[in-house]
Amino acid sequence: MSTLKNKVQLIGNIGNEPDFKELEGGKKVVNFSLATNEIYKNAEGVKVTDTQWHNIVAWGKTAEVIKKYTNKGDEIAVEGKLVSRSYEDAQGTKRYVTEVLVNEVLLLSKPKEQ
Repeated sequence: MSTLKNKVQLIGNIGNEPDFKELEGGKKVVNFSLATNEIYKNAEGVKVTDTQWHNIVAWGKTAEVIKKYTNKGDEIAVEGKLVSRSYEDAQGTKRYVTEVLVNEVLLLSKPKEQ
């Protein structure tokens, strides 16, 4: 069991325009939400779609690729790891967030126009 790792693979649709930032020192980061859908039939035989929303973060060249080639609604596959962090909001309330830190991305939709 010592070989188990923190690894996440998701295929879904980008829920908002990716928010790209270039930070001091030249670091590049992009944040966006990703919607994944699971479709199943409930006990009554009715088709149900369960949508889960994931917070996605990518750095460096991966962030640049996402900025350059994707838009809201595009289907992509991401691979990375789960990370959790906390911060204080403007009112001083401690907030907790879990994100997928991406190390690989695969574009499944037609790339956006340049």
